[in-house]
Amino acid sequence: MSDTNFPGWHGTTIIGVRKGTQVVVAGDGQVSLGPTVIKGTARKVRRLSPGGNDVVVGFAGSTADAFTLLERLEAKLEATPGQLQRACVELAKDWRTDKYLQKLEAMLIVTDGAELLIITGAGDVLEPEHGIAAIGSGGNFALAAARGLQETDLNAEEIARKAMAIASDICVYTNGNLTVEVISK
Repeated sequence: MSDTNFPGWHGTTIIGVRKGTQVVVAGDGQVSLGPTVIKGTARKVRRLSPGGNDVVVGFAGSTADAFTLLERLEAKLEATPGQLQRACVELAKDWRTDKYLQKLEAMLIVTDGAELLIITGAGDVLEPEHGIAAIGSGGNFALAAARGLQETDLNAEEIARKAMAIASDICVYTNGNLTVEVISK
């Protein structure tokens, strides 16, 4: 079977929300192959603790590719303790220039509680406006919902959960089985 006929893996909505002193990263649990749900309880949000510094990462895309990137990010964080943005830029540079890494298909949302960043394979390290980052198939739905909820009295975790619920109602590749990590600085 050629790659062009193989149904693509779809799934994942990841959102990062900063409000007050809290940053929350939430991700759904659905992984689909074409029109079939393969797994509904995948864990796409992880807490890393390189050098004792907590960092929360959510990933969208190929799982194996994302884990390769998580390992590389952890090494960069150990080499530059307490400098999240620098570690992310170093990872993005490697991802963009290394022939092996260039083939990786994933995106990351990364936070240490102070900074909230999106890292892409195009070499981008983006700090989103309004303290909200979203990636994946339902990312735009979650982003729109969270932006609408940002000015309410809800805290970051409540905004993330409600935004993910809205995204899961709209995006067929997103479900309501959430992994939620809260971090603050």
